[in-house]
Amino acid sequence: MTDLVLEWFALYGPPVLFFVLGASAFGVPMPVKLLMLVAGAVVGIGEIEFWQVLTAGSLGATAGDQLGYFLGRHGGRPLVERITGRYGGRKVLEQAERSLNRWGVMALFFSRWLVTPIGPWLNLICGSVRYSWILFTVVGVLGETLWVLIYVMLGIYFSDRVQDTADLLISLTWLIFGVAAASYLGWRLFQYLSGRRDHPTDLQPSPANE
Repeated sequence: MTDLVLEWFALYGPPVLFFVLGASAFGVPMPVKLLMLVAGAVVGIGEIEFWQVLTAGSLGATAGDQLGYFLGRHGGRPLVERITGRYGGRKVLEQAERSLNRWGVMALFFSRWLVTPIGPWLNLICGSVRYSWILFTVVGVLGETLWVLIYVMLGIYFSDRVQDTADLLISLTWLIFGVAAASYLGWRLFQYLSGRRDHPTDLQPSPANE
């Protein structure tokens, strides 16, 4: 898949970036990080204009987000759960729900470019709960543009080590996701234990009525 995508990009340029990033934002596994780094390297040698790559990538990712949002909006919760069960994303879906409930707009923004594994599931959830489409779109465009910008700039500056950079960034993304999930669970456990200390169960038997 990776070689095929890179071959398409070499032949057709930015339109491939649009479709691949759109598919990835919708939840289809794609080598997007490597592709964006390669696009940055190509920009660095002057084969493609920077604005073309940034525009195609941002619009493609935003289109994928929108597709997921409206699928969740019109399919509702049953469709979201059916998709989740079929593609094995139930745990990620639960993490996405917790993130949205706890952090709101910030969860949406960071899932566009930092904690990207939950992004496609968060799109479905936002649609199913009828989250504000205007807010979803504005935050999504900002986050996706930042995502593409970061990776393309890295591709420009690390053009001689694209594959190594991509592997490092993929590992870092999953590390951040794992730390975020563990932090949330740790905080919930702390809250639970604090509540138990504040309201201890009275284990002493009540004195008998005389």
